[in-house]
Amino acid sequence: MASLMEVLIDVLEKESQEYEKLLALSMRKTPVIVSEDLDELSKITDDEQIIVSRINHLDTQRTEAIGDIANVLNKDVAKLKIVDLIKMLAARPEEQEKLAAVFDRLQENVRNVKRVNEQNRELLEQALELVKFNMNVLQSLNKAPETANYNKGAYNTGDVIGMSNKAFDAKQ
Repeated sequence: MASLMEVLIDVLEKESQEYEKLLALSMRKTPVIVSEDLDELSKITDDEQIIVSRINHLDTQRTEAIGDIANVLNKDVAKLKIVDLIKMLAARPEEQEKLAAVFDRLQENVRNVKRVNEQNRELLEQALELVKFNMNVLQSLNKAPETANYNKGAYNTGDVIGMSNKAFDAKQ
């Protein structure tokens, strides 16, 4: 049981470290989004994908470790949580303290990553709204009002104000 607990603590420690790296990248991403540096944003996103892949692998290891501990304790894997394990380790205060500390640090890192990612999401949404606005302005230029000129058959022959159908002539 002690070695299983050590494995769980080690996996949680590694997972916490990966979340710290992810947090650092997410914080680097914020000014990149503001400055609209798409090349750097792409690099950061690629680095994030590598870290997320490692986190997923560690998450699988954590699930396996908790499953092994649940088997030893004869508990239901679906209902056994790390908080429950911390309470069960009251007889072993050193392991309890280690598990509680690493679990708290992991939770704090996850909360911080979530907070920074939410800020980045809002910045990206604002940037997208600005792009949509600019696209609408550009499209509305093609739909400028027409003059009210009519021919003998009462058909509108008006020209678009401010627009000409002349193409750019490079020879001039």
